[in-house]
Amino acid sequence: MKIAFLDRDGVINAFPGFGNYVTKVKDFHFLPGAIDSIVELTKEGYSIFVVSNQAGVGKGLYSKGKLETINVHMLRHITKAGGRIKKTFYCTHRSDAGCDCRKPRTGSVEKALKGMNKTIDHAKYAYFVGDDKTDIEAGINAGCKTILVLSGKNRSKDIKSWDITPDYVVKSLKEATKIIIHENSHHPRNSR
Repeated sequence: MKIAFLDRDGVINAFPGFGNYVTKVKDFHFLPGAIDSIVELTKEGYSIFVVSNQAGVGKGLYSKGKLETINVHMLRHITKAGGRIKKTFYCTHRSDAGCDCRKPRTGSVEKALKGMNKTIDHAKYAYFVGDDKTDIEAGINAGCKTILVLSGKNRSKDIKSWDITPDYVVKSLKEATKIIIHENSHHPRNSR
């Protein structure tokens, strides 16, 4: 079993800026190479899940309906290109809500695995790709290999102050996909 968990903003689409949210379809812009990367992972047999914190809903900045419209738009373009997202998980709670689905907690990852009747121990290759410390923490907490992309919220200098270290730091989802596929084809390892 091969799994890739992807954050959304800053990984698949352009990061809207600190304190901002993608609240309309017209504000959702795919990053260069993102769709092709998802298509490539799909062809390699990865089960791909999007796991994203979207607290703007909990703050009343946009509705769950608007979030769903943006999600449908994203999935339509990915599917049309030949990619497949198995499921999307959005935590719409505010950061102070204490829910288990908000990264760095692993509630959404656990729901994804439960839907497959698997645990992370069944995964031969499990990756978490994100643009922020909370993504890397969620990946570590879930037992995944972690890849930080610098196409969103953080820069390489920001990582120096972190108390955790991603397995890889790359420029984009395209580069992350190259690592995932290279490890898969050149460095086979036993299931954990």
